[in-house]
Amino acid sequence: MKKPEIRTLGQLKKSGYTPKSIRDELRENLIHFLENGEDVFPGILGYEETVIPDIQRAILSGHSINLLGLRGQAKTRIARGMTRILDEWIPVVGGSEINDDPMQPVSRFAHDLLALHGDETPVEWIHRDDRYVEKLATPDVTVADLIGDVDPIKAANLKLSYNDERVIHFGLIPRSNRSIFVINELPDLQPRIQVALFNILQEGDIQIRGFQLRLNLDIQFIFTANPEDYTNRGSIITPLKDRIQSQILTHYPKSLEISGAITRQESRIRPEQSKRVQVPAFISELVELIAFEARESEYVDQKSGVSARLTISAFENLVASAERRAILNKEKTTVARMMDLLAIVPAVTGKVELVYEGEQEGPQFVAMRLMGAAIRRKFPQIFPNPETFKRKKQESPYKPIVDWFSENELELQRDCSAKEYALEINRVPMLADLVKKYSPGIGETERLLMMEFVLHGLAEYSLIGKSILDSSIAFSDVMNTIFSQDADE
Repeated sequence: MKKPEIRTLGQLKKSGYTPKSIRDELRENLIHFLENGEDVFPGILGYEETVIPDIQRAILSGHSINLLGLRGQAKTRIARGMTRILDEWIPVVGGSEINDDPMQPVSRFAHDLLALHGDETPVEWIHRDDRYVEKLATPDVTVADLIGDVDPIKAANLKLSYNDERVIHFGLIPRSNRSIFVINELPDLQPRIQVALFNILQEGDIQIRGFQLRLNLDIQFIFTANPEDYTNRGSIITPLKDRIQSQILTHYPKSLEISGAITRQESRIRPEQSKRVQVPAFISELVELIAFEARESEYVDQKSGVSARLTISAFENLVASAERRAILNKEKTTVARMMDLLAIVPAVTGKVELVYEGEQEGPQFVAMRLMGAAIRRKFPQIFPNPETFKRKKQESPYKPIVDWFSENELELQRDCSAKEYALEINRVPMLADLVKKYSPGIGETERLLMMEFVLHGLAEYSLIGKSILDSSIAFSDVMNTIFSQDADE
């Protein structure tokens, strides 16, 4: 829809325009979306049965909203997505600082302009994308930033005293009139600043240095916050919490499928990378499992949470690792290998907050433990669980492989070519037969990757040893690995 051609108040009246509040506007447009079966929040995955229905109910109720949840749960993205259900264009009084409705002005400026020009009062139009204001709550935010303050320069230029309303410089909130106003990380806002929001939320008026202004501000407030028990930086004071009408709890993806869909949607994989690097499904799933393991790990601070950004960054690192190897070996295409999971360690260490025990072990150790736990969880979904053969008398299908490593070693270079990789993997007897038996119908390339996966899986179940070196991974007899580690220590 193009910007309307109406330019004066008189033309606006003749058009049949009827003023409505932003909450009525959101409500009416949401009803239209629901009636037509349209997706209200496209790109928000995993909330279809939980968070999104709660948000829709809050909008239909005309409520201010607090999105409460741990980091990386799409709270800000949801808030920004609400502009989609605003009217595309709305009229404002020309030159108004606070988006005055020409039919229902609230500022002194707009009233004076209407009194002077009447139906010839200029009308401007603002797009819904410009009706979104976002402020990150930080300790240095002041009442002047949010509400406003007396402007000495304006007073001097207009030759007015400080007692005149026209010398006020409006802050972010009044300038967000007829818009969506978002405060991110609300608990970080100092309590004395939170107090300044009381009347705006409940009565709609503001007070600036003794001015009692009855501005009937029309704002859809959205707040985001982490649970109070997570942050030591502050909390939402009780009277303010009482004035926020709907508090909606967000959550992390509840299934690997949803988590993987979010990762694929949000990861910034360039077209040339997609053409060059193929990522097998089971390796993509391992990336997601690492995040799931982190959300249960005793080394990770669960109050802090494990952001969905972990898997997004990890997947990008995984693809970049495979791409780098292909470039070094002058290969046009390649497939991500299990060894490429080592490249995601920087993404993991930067995305988890550790408890005391985790700090003692170190972030690198924790990242490797999470990776190992993910492999251990995935392995029995494809191959027989090695634990079952420890309790039963029947012979383990892994015995020939384990026996081979009692006298041999296998070292895989992280940047080796596809040919070198195949030659080295195929050295292990019976490994290919095991993969063919339990993963039939896969191609040669994926068969090699699955063979490497078996080695990592057996290492996690302590049937063979694994040593991670600077540029390679070595598999050997488990006892040799233990003695080697003891010697290093």
